[in-house]
This record gives sequence, structure tokens and C-alpha cells, in this order.
Amino acid sequence: MEINVSQLLKAPTGTIREYDISEDADILETGLKSLVKGNVIFTRTNRGILVQGKLFTIISIECSRCLKEFDYPLLFEIEEEFFPVIDVNLGTPVEIPEDTDSFTIDEHHILDLNEAIRQNAILAIPMKPLCRKDCAGLCYTCGKDLNQGKCECEEAPMDPRWAKLVDLVSNKTKKSRRK
Repeated sequence: MEINVSQLLKAPTGTIREYDISEDADILETGLKSLVKGNVIFTRTNRGILVQGKLFTIISIECSRCLKEFDYPLLFEIEEEFFPVIDVNLGTPVEIPEDTDSFTIDEHHILDLNEAIRQNAILAIPMKPLCRKDCAGLCYTCGKDLNQGKCECEEAPMDPRWAKLVDLVSNKTKKSRRK
């Protein structure tokens, strides 16, 4: 997702360009590409170009309970400022802000959105993704997928230190059912 922004860099501050995105990206750096779609707005700032947009993709990730891979629809936003390394009018190097994590526009005035999209997509992935809300997970003793039925393992005896808390919760549940 490379876009030549030389004309936008010559434009006055506040100039806006809008682009529709529909390209493949390797979000998780696994070699599997996902189609990223959406709309981005480029705004000329006094220092570079501000990129804002809403994007959508479907990534293949592992469920945190049952460990099966599933397709996860991911809607995320991007808002990053890109800084030119070469002045578009003079052809001289431009000093980049001290923030070393800044995104840059290369010496040919090409703005590459790939890394910014990848980073923002990764931030939007939930910490504990679930294949479904009621995923039962795996048996901690034998490893059977509990979504496919109960396992043959005996229930482990409860730690006696939790007994009072279990009683408290079960009493509260009983009282709420009576109402």
C-alpha cells in the first residue's frame, strides 16, 4: 500500500486527499496475507502528512481457550503522522522529529502504509481471542476439547482454602433464584 504523495507535500497545510484501500497485508507476519479494506484520509500538516482511517480485515488467530485456529473479523482505526525525509521542493534532507518510532515518507515521496496498518491492526486484536463467547476450552487434565463433549476425567477435589468463597457464591445464587 504505497502511495506517491509528492503533490500533497507541495499543497498548503490542511489539504486533504481521500483513498479507498483494498490490498493484501501480512498482519501477523506469518506469511498469510489478509485483505485489508477501508477508507483513509491524508491531511497535509505543517510537518508531514496525517493519515486517518477505518479499516477492516479478517485474520486467522488461535482461540485462547480451545487453541483452535479461527477467522476473526477485525475492525480497526489508524491515525499516524508520516514525515518526509527529503524536502519535496528543494530536494534537501529534512530533519525528522526526535521520536524514533515515527513513520517516514521515503526519498521518492512514497508513503508506505503497510507497517502502520500492521501495527494498528495488532493493537486491535483482543488479548484473549475466543472462537465463540461460550467456548468451553480444554480439560486441564487430559486436554480434550470440551466443546465436543465432557471428558472422562474425574473432577479434581476442590482446594479447601476456597470452600468459604464457594459457599458464599452458592448462597448468593440461591437467594437470587428465590426472588
